[in-house]
Amino acid sequence: MSLRTAFEIATQATGGVAFRVMRINDWMRLGRACAIITRMNARFLGIADLVETPSVAVVVDVMRAFTVAAWAFAQGAEKIVLAETLNEALALKALHPDWVALKDGPPVPGFDLVNSPGLLRSVDLDGRTVVQKTTAGTVGALAVKEAPLVLCASFVVAEATARLLRTRESGSVTFVVTGEDGQADEDLACAQYIARRVSDAGTDAAEFLRRAAESRAAAELAEGIRQGVHPDDVALCLEVDRFPFAMVATLEGSLMVLRPRAMPSRPGPAVGVDP
Repeated sequence: MSLRTAFEIATQATGGVAFRVMRINDWMRLGRACAIITRMNARFLGIADLVETPSVAVVVDVMRAFTVAAWAFAQGAEKIVLAETLNEALALKALHPDWVALKDGPPVPGFDLVNSPGLLRSVDLDGRTVVQKTTAGTVGALAVKEAPLVLCASFVVAEATARLLRTRESGSVTFVVTGEDGQADEDLACAQYIARRVSDAGTDAAEFLRRAAESRAAAELAEGIRQGVHPDDVALCLEVDRFPFAMVATLEGSLMVLRPRAMPSRPGPAVGVDP
């Protein structure tokens, strides 16, 4: 919300005297007015449930696509190209031999890295372009590629993502829960946590992290059912606000490209979130 809008709300709420010392009732009326005017409608949908292009999409993959993406940026990557298929990832790698190709599962010829934050955190990616193809996260981002704003998120960039959402005046935000056909509790928990953080930066993460830690994805990673895993992957996926940037995906020509966007430390105006 702009300062001018806030001033107009204050003027209405206090009988035209915005700069006098307000009584408690004045502040209560102001708070209610701000909440009504800036209310955000949050929807939580699986990839298959997307029937229209949202105005704002937050695509969530905690374990592990967008935790890995955040680590790639932290390790110096300039951008991440989200590939539709493994063949497209390999084709892009062939056209650009200096690009780094990354996929789910075990290592295979043609790919440089696997989708593991624990394995990625020791890799120098300074100035490099990463091509990422995963089972759920990249699929979800590409499903909303026509949206005016697409953010890719996980717990490690939760507050930065919420902060970016606070700067916008959109009335509707669609959270795309990518895992398990929209049923992955680690992704839903993270999406709900970010939505809460939009209105309350002090929201306690404990219950949301508990749900993620007890999810099927976390169990499969911890038990070695999934391949291409480091023992620290689950813990790294559950680090809240490790990085001070949001991740914005945009179409650049025919490619969906993810880049980090640093967010200022000062929180923006609160926005109410419908349950």
